[in-house]
Amino acid sequence: DRITQVLDRLLELGCTHWDTANVYGDSEQLIGDWLKRTGQRDKFGFRPDGPCGTPDYVKQCLEESLRKLDVDTIDLYYVHRIDKNTPIEVTMNALVEFVKAGKIRYIGLSQPSSATLRRAHKIHPIAAIQVEYSPFERAIEQEGHLLETARELGVAIVAYSPLSKGLLTGQITSPSDFSDTDLRKQIPRYAQENFPKILELVEKFRQIGQAHNATSGQVALAYLLALGDDIIPIPGSQRIEYIEENFAAAQLKLTPEEFQTLKKLVNETKIDGDQYPPALQAMLYVDTPELH
Repeated sequence: DRITQVLDRLLELGCTHWDTANVYGDSEQLIGDWLKRTGQRDKFGFRPDGPCGTPDYVKQCLEESLRKLDVDTIDLYYVHRIDKNTPIEVTMNALVEFVKAGKIRYIGLSQPSSATLRRAHKIHPIAAIQVEYSPFERAIEQEGHLLETARELGVAIVAYSPLSKGLLTGQITSPSDFSDTDLRKQIPRYAQENFPKILELVEKFRQIGQAHNATSGQVALAYLLALGDDIIPIPGSQRIEYIEENFAAAQLKLTPEEFQTLKKLVNETKIDGDQYPPALQAMLYVDTPELH
């Protein structure tokens, strides 16, 4: 089927960093079934996410992920969203026990605040944080200096939605392109009044791409990669042609002049509105209670 073909192609391309979560529908089970069929367990590093921070829930989520993926160890296990009701130290202590047991190799956090990252890192080294990071979403650069903190601590930045949920591909030209059930239709930043600025920036990426026979999306990925070796974009796609396009972006090298031109444009482009609807926005860059 289509999903099997996509996973087969990822293997052929040499993709060994697979990001999934227990809240992503049946993705873990599908990947687990594929691994059983192909016998390729040892070639991949899995990065599942688990929400909530209580020890019992962390254990439940981890055991379910191990079972569905049919693996003994998860390479990088994220706290999917920070639990604002549980001290991060409590969550970390539970995860450390799973590291000692060999069920997790590395620990990551998704969308932490700078303070939460520091507190967690004191308990056990954090290998990576996962945040939305793209030319249209740069809160990590300002939000409590999270990018600065991560680099100080030697924590990698795994950038999800590096193509701004598809906007940087040039395929979206208006909010009317979103279906009524599409989450993007509820995102304040993607309101109609912002699209002139959005399309203007996408056009600049497209123009630079012409010199490299590349798409605007490939230029956007190359731009993120040029920001530092610690930036790891993870574009999502369900179609083989887009996966191949995204992979090719790793070979695209912007000239210093092109990079500086894009950086100036990105820094000067101000788009109003949050990156998510209110309920989801409240889950970003969360602090947790102090441990007493």
